Amino acid sequence: MITPTQRSANMAAIHSRDTKPELAVRKALFALGFRYRVAPKALKGRPDLVFAKYKAVVFIHGCFWHGHWCPAYRQPKSNGYFWAQKIYRNRTRDHDDVVRLLELGWRVAIVWECATKGSKKSNPLPTTITTLAAWLTSTEAELELPPLRPPTVVWPSATGLP
Repeated sequence: MITPTQRSANMAAIHSRDTKPELAVRKALFALGFRYRVAPKALKGRPDLVFAKYKAVVFIHGCFWHGHWCPAYRQPKSNGYFWAQKIYRNRTRDHDDVVRLLELGWRVAIVWECATKGSKKSNPLPTTITTLAAWLTSTEAELELPPLRPPTVVWPSATGLP
């Protein structure tokens, strides 16, 4: 069991930018010749990558923080009510940001953390980068890698959340 002090230190060490998945995607796209801006403050929602030439933005979401519910996700055992609300608010904000960017004429891609990692037997990053590169040069408005799966977690009834 982790003490509150240890948990606080762990949470303080988590950064919102320059994460391992973000750096992996940035490095791979740069190697393919794509040029971008990193998290400009001018755009609402602060996308991780902005490709002005393609009028496209890319969000690289952590599966836990943004509620992907993939096999890598584990709902916290302690303080479940807080975490259910936190993740719900994050997902709501993410949705609003995507809608706003689409209304402004931007194309939006979401790359989930699990699409950049793999087991010892597989590495989905090359497939993710190939798909993302093809999307950047296309005219499709939206992309999500991998697609969102329905929640497998039962929300605490006290949250009043769906």
